[in-house]
Amino acid sequence: MASTSPGYGITIRVEGSPLAQPVALVTAAITDAGATITALDVVESLLEKVVVDVTCDTIDADHAEQITKAISAHPELTVRKVSDRTFLLHLGGKLEVQSKVPLKTRDDLSRAYTPGVARICQAIVDDPSDARRLTIKRNTVAVVTDGSAVLGLGNIGPAAALPVMEGKAALFKRFADVDAWPVCLDTQDVDEIVRTVQLIAPVYGGINLEDISAPRCFEVERRLRDLLDIPVFHDDQHGTAIVVLAALRNSLKLVKKNLSDCKIVMSGAGAAGTAVARLLMQSGAKNIIAFDAAGVIHKDTKTEDPMRLWFIENCNPSNFTGTLSEGMVGADIFIGVSAANILKESDVSSMGKDSIVFALANPDPEIDPYIARKYARVVATGRSDQPNQINNVLAFPGIFRGLLDANAHKITDALLIASAEAIADCVSPEQLNASFIVPSVFDPNVVTAVAAAVKKCV
Repeated sequence: MASTSPGYGITIRVEGSPLAQPVALVTAAITDAGATITALDVVESLLEKVVVDVTCDTIDADHAEQITKAISAHPELTVRKVSDRTFLLHLGGKLEVQSKVPLKTRDDLSRAYTPGVARICQAIVDDPSDARRLTIKRNTVAVVTDGSAVLGLGNIGPAAALPVMEGKAALFKRFADVDAWPVCLDTQDVDEIVRTVQLIAPVYGGINLEDISAPRCFEVERRLRDLLDIPVFHDDQHGTAIVVLAALRNSLKLVKKNLSDCKIVMSGAGAAGTAVARLLMQSGAKNIIAFDAAGVIHKDTKTEDPMRLWFIENCNPSNFTGTLSEGMVGADIFIGVSAANILKESDVSSMGKDSIVFALANPDPEIDPYIARKYARVVATGRSDQPNQINNVLAFPGIFRGLLDANAHKITDALLIASAEAIADCVSPEQLNASFIVPSVFDPNVVTAVAAAVKKCV
């Protein structure tokens, strides 16, 4: 059953005669069409007409259009205007630059700019490490993308990716007070991406790679880590893996199972899937069976893809060669980072006792969570309108806060595992239950705990 979402919220301005009771008519039309009313305001009330603004959450863009048509079809109502609340929020972008220092007098200008600024420049010439102390570098991250693998949208290019990168930068600021800036590159050539980031790196204290398609993202990350003296973090890989590990750690407490004993079925062997599997194995997992679009990855799989080769070398110890449905029989854990609706109800019902299902495909998960909860003890998705949202915002703000504060240069597996443990531990034993396995993204303790864990590892 699809749920309404604020991401598809609209405000409809409707006019009608007072005799027709337009408020009641509008309310009935919207609720009958399956939307959720969140606000209703009478903006004008005269003898001859009443004008109402009604705000509601819908399921998707098509549903929003259906709501509008349902109101327009009523002979007593006139739709004057429809506003998409998400588009309104994005008008003019979501970021701005503000000065941290006053610029009100000539004295202010003399210190912030010429002639005083020359002394700061010379100090950095004399000691390049002063760039972190005397410039924005100490608290600034570049959010770098080529727009090749954006959310569930795919290869949409750098301009269309910019709203997502703006949002990422806003999250950095809101949750960790890190100044992040979108860097959307008009190239999908690995050499050009690496060289461009290398050239702009002096401004930044860290690089967050975002929405770069696999397998190129692996090479970009590897080469930049070798070239730069600042941390490079690919959030689609490592952020996802960290939060999955944190959620799984708490889920296993509930079902009283050890990770090393669990049969884990994974759907998706791309950047996120590979990172999740690697981190789970670093944490003790021994039996992971991975599937991609072509089926199960086993010892005889023919591939030159480095991600698939890793799975061949490290996973599927029993060399299982059956279907996904056959692989789900008796499984303790399912982790999906793949595509919508690939699991059937019978697949989840065939899993072992007290099973765990992480269906993380966005916006539509691998199985309807309402169906999965009929059989699985713990169910998580990537959606904000469902309990147990596996959201990278639990990880990357605190990780970069810790990296920047510690003036760190490298990111290790130990750091990733420590971050996952810090996130998991933000859920107290009293709070932990099947619908609350990870803390809220608005829990202020998360960033502090993750940053502290990072600083201990560097």
